[in-house]
Amino acid sequence: MEDLLPSSRVAVTTSFVVNGALYGSWAARVPALADQVGASLEGVGLALLGPAVAMIFTAGPAGRACARWGARPVLAGCLASACLLLPVVGLTNSVWALGLALAALGGLMGAVDVSMNIAAVAVIRRLNRPLMPVFHAGFSFGGLAGSAGAAGAAALGLSPLAQFAVVGAAGLAAVAGTAAAVPGERSTPEGRPSGGYRQVVRRGRLWLLAGVALCAAVAEGACAEWSALFLVAERGAGEAAAAAGYSVFAVALAVTRLAGERAQRRFGAYRLLVASGALAAAGVVFAAVVPYGWAGYAGFAVAGVGLAFCFPLAMDLAGAAGREPGGTGGDRELGFVTTVAYAGLLGGPPLIGGVAAATSLAVAVGLAGLIALLIVPAAAASRPRGAGRPASPVAARTP
Repeated sequence: MEDLLPSSRVAVTTSFVVNGALYGSWAARVPALADQVGASLEGVGLALLGPAVAMIFTAGPAGRACARWGARPVLAGCLASACLLLPVVGLTNSVWALGLALAALGGLMGAVDVSMNIAAVAVIRRLNRPLMPVFHAGFSFGGLAGSAGAAGAAALGLSPLAQFAVVGAAGLAAVAGTAAAVPGERSTPEGRPSGGYRQVVRRGRLWLLAGVALCAAVAEGACAEWSALFLVAERGAGEAAAAAGYSVFAVALAVTRLAGERAQRRFGAYRLLVASGALAAAGVVFAAVVPYGWAGYAGFAVAGVGLAFCFPLAMDLAGAAGREPGGTGGDRELGFVTTVAYAGLLGGPPLIGGVAAATSLAVAVGLAGLIALLIVPAAAASRPRGAGRPASPVAARTP
């Protein structure tokens, strides 16, 4: 029977793709959902606040649940529930109902993010291959597919409910077909107590890796959510041309992640993380300060290349830190780093918007580039003392 199951790598990749497709599907239909519930701009903003807050509250418990029961049941249960809940979002008829449905969906997807990264770490250790950026490429391509499907559904006049029902059913079928192959073992090493959350938060290295993830989340959010408006307001682009700015960034992010295994083997995780942070910062700042339309597109493309590795490598290194002396196995470490990163997703958009209102959008985008630059010292400081050439986390051995 096991011969009929997909490989663990395929199963985990499928989880990343489905999660990305769910996100891309509903995020791209926010205008239609706003019309459906009669929401104002303020109402939409409040409704979109729910998923980010819920993610912060579910990331930590998801890590602890994976430590206790393994990633497989947490990932399969939460991802299947998210697929079932997606059509409910399409049924909402008020701002409050939309906000509650999105908060529930965001909470589930936060738990999925943690558990699928934990499962990815297990596959990386099994295969001894630095595949984390490649797994995250699955999420990126899933998001692109979901948003493209949403655009097609809108062009055909399909309601969000009809689209979400199709996406949810397809996602549920994918989960059902691959869940059994997701790694199910607990990651706490034998003979080592699992420890508690306080043990995790006392480790300075994890705070540095969490800082990397947070800065990457703020910079990525700035490029994804503000690039189109920036190109319209600051560079005089038309709406259609400005929308392509996000596409350039998203495609650069996804395609670059496909080369993650080769890049990580070539340069090592820490060296690659430092270089990626510097490249991301350079791209965002270039887009902000060079007053030409082409520079905006070029800058966001370079930022996509740089940011492609920052968040995945922070997750990879956090999981590896859990297998070192003083670690709790990796599950709680990943939950902690993810929780801090979600704070960046929550606080990043209003920060950029507030700075833009007080100064200009160019200054605000430039600030996002400076925040990305903080990845460089944080990544360099998180490197273990006494290490020679930065090594991939897969080379670490459990004591």
